[in-house]
Amino acid sequence: GVFYEVVQSFHQVEENVEVDSYVSSHRWRRHSESLKSVDTNRASMGQDSLEPGGFTDLLLEEGHDNTTQIEEDTDHNYYTSRTYGPYDSTSRDLWVNIDQMEKDKVKIHGILSNTHRQAARVNLSFDFPFYGHFLREITVATGGFIYTGEVVHRMLTATQYIAPLMANFDPSVSRNSTVRYFDNGTALVVQWDHVHLQDNYNLGSFTFQATLLNDGRIIFGYKEIPVAVTQISSTNHPVKVGLSDAFVVVHRIQQIPNVRRRTIYEYHRVELQMSKITNLSAVEMIPLPTCLQFTSCGPCVTAQIGFNCSWCSKLQRCSSGFDRHRQDWVDSGCPEESKDKICEKNIDTTETPLYSTTTLLPTTTRFRVLTTTRASTTSHLPTSLPTEDDTKIALHLKDNGASTDDSAAEKKGGTLHAGLIVGILVLVLVVAAAILVTVYMYHHPTSAASLFFIEVR
Repeated sequence: GVFYEVVQSFHQVEENVEVDSYVSSHRWRRHSESLKSVDTNRASMGQDSLEPGGFTDLLLEEGHDNTTQIEEDTDHNYYTSRTYGPYDSTSRDLWVNIDQMEKDKVKIHGILSNTHRQAARVNLSFDFPFYGHFLREITVATGGFIYTGEVVHRMLTATQYIAPLMANFDPSVSRNSTVRYFDNGTALVVQWDHVHLQDNYNLGSFTFQATLLNDGRIIFGYKEIPVAVTQISSTNHPVKVGLSDAFVVVHRIQQIPNVRRRTIYEYHRVELQMSKITNLSAVEMIPLPTCLQFTSCGPCVTAQIGFNCSWCSKLQRCSSGFDRHRQDWVDSGCPEESKDKICEKNIDTTETPLYSTTTLLPTTTRFRVLTTTRASTTSHLPTSLPTEDDTKIALHLKDNGASTDDSAAEKKGGTLHAGLIVGILVLVLVVAAAILVTVYMYHHPTSAASLFFIEVR
């Protein structure tokens, strides 16, 4: 129920938008193997932790063990997240020191730095992959998050966000508060500097950032977190740390012509542990493969990435059925086509089988109007609709002329169709003959046929 005002640079703000944020309970898988080394490829090159404005100007809390603190990988279906504690050197490497960047590329947004609950569009200089979709525009909000949706509306906090720390921040209450961003062509860094909570100014200032890299990685960096995030009140504003995406469905209103209502359905959310968000900590989220990356039918239907990928020949697209192209997928009849999971070209039987061995679990993903069943594999948990079971799919296959119920029905239908055509032809011939006889008798009244007809009457 929190509404954001948008600056005038927006093309259009949708008012008649409903947001459906029903999501499933998250099932996370933690890796037991040892953690691999991380290639940071950070956007800020040549950083030095001894420089002013770095991490060394903040004092760590006393009594903490100064050993490396790295959380295990957490699989969220679409992303794998890794949290680095304040004593790990990686958290320092992942922080981008904007003060050391080129001054002409660092922009301070004047409106966002002096207002409350405002959002403004920012253009990217590169394609940013988000849940498998490429973005060139984002919306930065004063409340500590980035809105990623294409449909701009006032209820931005509901879904489709990248939130390093979403809360009721108000940059207008302090002159030192700013919202800055930096784009170097391969990464975009958005930083909320010394922002305060509007409903609890005395808690102190927060400084944190979100980095979006062109390879799809998302990094949250935290420089100044004066209190535990779990203690921040969500009474006047949602408090979230994580990611979310949704698809938009357009409904026609029959009572009002030429008026359509947009409904946003959230299909996935990543919720990070707020207790791990502290001074000098960092979170790195690495994207996992999605169905959208496949550009042809064969690799799509045989993919083993934890989703039930299906190919739609009409759209020439691979999808699990749940992404931002959901409406096109349904309107084009792709769910029906995807039941067969067969490509147009002949598939060699010696290749990888279309169906992997899986164990179905009775857990469901709850939407207002959609229900999906998850399948458990040894890799990533899927969040998409599974196809029908193999016995139903086999009805559409014809191998060596084997007879099926469908083929029998086709033969019966063909016989009825031929009989109907013959009946129509006979009826046409009878009517034509009657017309010819009538014309003949009219022009030959003394003929035998005419006299016979007169006698009968």
